[in-house]
Amino acid sequence: MSSLSYLRRRAINGLMLVLSYGSALLGVAMLLLILLYTVGRGAAAINWDFFVRLPRPPGETGGGIANAIVGSFIVVGVASAMAIPVGIMAGIYLSEFGRGRFASVVRYFADVLNGIPSIVAGIVAYAIVVLPMHGFSAFSGGVALAILMLPIITRTSEELLKTVPGTIREAALALGIPQWKVTIFVVLRTALTGIITGVMLAVARVGGETAPLLFTAFNNSFLSLRLDQPISTMTVLIYNYASSPYRDWNEIAWGAAFVLIAIVLIVNVVSKLFTKTKYAL
Repeated sequence: MSSLSYLRRRAINGLMLVLSYGSALLGVAMLLLILLYTVGRGAAAINWDFFVRLPRPPGETGGGIANAIVGSFIVVGVASAMAIPVGIMAGIYLSEFGRGRFASVVRYFADVLNGIPSIVAGIVAYAIVVLPMHGFSAFSGGVALAILMLPIITRTSEELLKTVPGTIREAALALGIPQWKVTIFVVLRTALTGIITGVMLAVARVGGETAPLLFTAFNNSFLSLRLDQPISTMTVLIYNYASSPYRDWNEIAWGAAFVLIAIVLIVNVVSKLFTKTKYAL
């Protein structure tokens, strides 16, 4: 009887291993399929003009997506400038000082905000920024993306700061160092590599959002650097061009998708490199 139980456990264990490896391979295969298909369709559209020229009107060949590339960096930069400092400080509060009901409420709302659809963030930004400003703008797009980034950075920072051993805090306090200096120069610095990784993953996540920008940044066929004017982004350009009946625009959409995926991959690779960096206390 015991041998049958042993064989049964071995069989179940082997089956679970096969299912686990199969699921992992399936996930990797889907990623490779998306990458290879996008590269195959988009690589043909990539050339120097694609990066430095503005889009051409329908029916005219050539052109590029320079306005969308610059616009994407501007909108994501605005979002990062708003969300990163607030998110890290909120994470520090929850990890180091948040012990009461208020901290539980902040933590709960961060989790809820992390799960809302991105289009809801766009509608909220439309109501609180676009309507009062009486127009679409790069700033309102940044606000929408910042709403999506904030809970990710907050919860990531909190969890990573909690991984810092309490003995490090106690040793620094025993030396007579003030609490705020211990938090900034000891605890935060110890968890800095992980926090940077979380920040870069949040940036990569919002860099591929489309729905919030349709309500906020809208679009612009020209190169714009102003924060109070509509601005083009790669995600909105892909959405508009992929759904158009013009073949040239469809090819540009695939090229822009290839560039966007490449940027997201670069951000993720850089974040992984940061995790290998060691900071001395």
